[in-house]
Amino acid sequence: MSRFRYSRWDGTQAGFDLDADAILSEINDDLLYHGDVNAALRRLMQQGFQDRQGRDVAGMRELLERLRERRRAEREQFDLGGVYSEIAEQLEEIVAEERRALDELAAEAGESGDERRKEVTDEVVAERSSQLSLLPDDLAGKVRGLSSYEFTSSEARERFEELLERLRQEVVQSYLDQAAGAVQSMGPEERDRLRRALDRLNQMMEQQARGEPLDPSFEQFMSEFGDFFPGDPQNLDELLAQLADRMAATSAMLASMTPGQRQQLQSLMDELLGDMDLQWQMDRLGANLRSMFPDAPWERRVGFSGTQAPGLAEASDLFQRMAELDQLEQLLSGSPQPGALAEVDLDRVRDLLGSEAASSLGELARLARRLEEAGLVENHEGRLELTPRGLRQIGQRALRELFSRLAKDRLGGHELARSGSGHERAEVTKPYELGDPFNLHIERTVRNAIRRQAERLEPADERDGRAAAGVAFPVRLRPEDFEIEQTEHLTHAATVLLLDLSLSMPMRDNFLAAKKVAMALHSLISSQFPRDYLGIVGFSETAREIKPKELPEVSWDFVYGTNMQHAFMLARRMLANQHGSKQIVMITDGEPTAHLMEDGEVFFNYPPVRATVDATLAEVLRLTREGILLNTFALDATGHLRDFVEKLTELNHGRAFFTTPETLGDYVLVDFIEHRRSLGNRSPGRRRLA
Repeated sequence: MSRFRYSRWDGTQAGFDLDADAILSEINDDLLYHGDVNAALRRLMQQGFQDRQGRDVAGMRELLERLRERRRAEREQFDLGGVYSEIAEQLEEIVAEERRALDELAAEAGESGDERRKEVTDEVVAERSSQLSLLPDDLAGKVRGLSSYEFTSSEARERFEELLERLRQEVVQSYLDQAAGAVQSMGPEERDRLRRALDRLNQMMEQQARGEPLDPSFEQFMSEFGDFFPGDPQNLDELLAQLADRMAATSAMLASMTPGQRQQLQSLMDELLGDMDLQWQMDRLGANLRSMFPDAPWERRVGFSGTQAPGLAEASDLFQRMAELDQLEQLLSGSPQPGALAEVDLDRVRDLLGSEAASSLGELARLARRLEEAGLVENHEGRLELTPRGLRQIGQRALRELFSRLAKDRLGGHELARSGSGHERAEVTKPYELGDPFNLHIERTVRNAIRRQAERLEPADERDGRAAAGVAFPVRLRPEDFEIEQTEHLTHAATVLLLDLSLSMPMRDNFLAAKKVAMALHSLISSQFPRDYLGIVGFSETAREIKPKELPEVSWDFVYGTNMQHAFMLARRMLANQHGSKQIVMITDGEPTAHLMEDGEVFFNYPPVRATVDATLAEVLRLTREGILLNTFALDATGHLRDFVEKLTELNHGRAFFTTPETLGDYVLVDFIEHRRSLGNRSPGRRRLA
């Protein structure tokens, strides 16, 4: 049996990450206001948030600032010309060391008293001094001259050989990233092996470009030459992408130098490879990679203002970092889809910006995935959309928020305890009595008949024997056997919510409150009164029906016009086939300024004209004749709006509520529930309310 031990929380234990409910809570208002899950998540990712332990998760704005600061620090630290200067300085030191050795050799010969030795030594010193003086000024020429020079100083010779070995490795590393570090030396044998590896790689690239099968296969190639490419590529495309990044960085490094520095350094790199065929394979690889990755920063120039001189490989590392910082900046500043961050290499971000930034970016990348895993959103062709479960959760959240502001004694359960003649089963039965609805419970009726018949006609032992033998006997029903199902008394209400989507709603900060009320009302009806009907109509210049699943993504219309007439017309048609009590709940902050003309065109004018008002009131009269109650909730009502709403109330006998965004939800929900309560005590039909 498993055993568990518990200890008191001391603040050091790892807690829970931000879960899907908390994420949805963070974006709830933004989602309702703008109607876009993707945009709401992007804004959350931009600004950052706190996790459940209260730790700050940096948003993309903050990460971008860190990234730009890192790039600024790199540019202010290094001097790209120092790549050339550092090599030139070391070569000058080697030449100076050799000259000192020549001077010491000549001095020793002069002090020996041996004229023949002095004569020979002076000739050698003069010849070698002349060779040193005739060394070319360019780096490649100086390296070539010293490579064929016979050193007097063993220390100078060792320093030169060590420099050559290091530079050869840095040249290869500048082209192929970590390849030089994977071998012990870049002597003739290793250079020949590298040449063969590059030749095979170029062949494979050209075969792939022609659509031919790879020969050798990628696995065979890595088995033989994998130590040159320790970046752990899983296939040829990954390997080529790694090489393209590195060679583009070296190309950008050379492009950022002065023409003189670039020419000298390129010549030096060619000289250090020491093999025309190897150099050709490098050039061939570069051409192939440029063709495959034309968008890589091959010629990108970067200015540096620091004093630190990097080596060849370090300079290539620097440019690769700069390119990666640029790529990350483009991703973070380009308002990516929430799921796009999942593709970011967090280990590389950790190297570039530190552990805290990588952790924050990892949290941002998991936001969308957690919502998907919880079943709150679905990914449709790269775009996130709310699922029915997500829709319910947002509605329930809005409902809880509004109910939490109401006094507890004003609302309670609204079930009806009495039985009646409705059609909903109550799972309770009773013997039939004259006048009852004949909702016969077959099973219990037949069982009653069997029991009555068996008890009256057969002895118990005979009855049991026949039952055990599986013998059937006829069942005769009598009225006293009848047992009926009781049904609950059902009340039905049909409601259409009219939601003002005109531009004045967000301009006056009324839209979010109205949207929350719509979500809450939908959640209330679907959860507590599932057999009731709720239709939703959005109206601005024109009106349109909104399906409940579309409600979270509804936003205001960027048009002017408040067409109540069209909204009433749609609502009346939607309620035509509904049964029970019918009502319209309208939330608005403006007078009618638009209506449909006889030809179907929209007429708009502000301030309202008589034709628009008359067309709207005519539609209200049609609602009244059809027994449809109109309750109006006017937000921040002006004197003109109050006068118009009171006219609506006079014609329809509904009710008017003049409220604010803060109290809108209280009024709507309380009025709906009070209306719903009253249906249990009266028959559906027209209703006159003061």
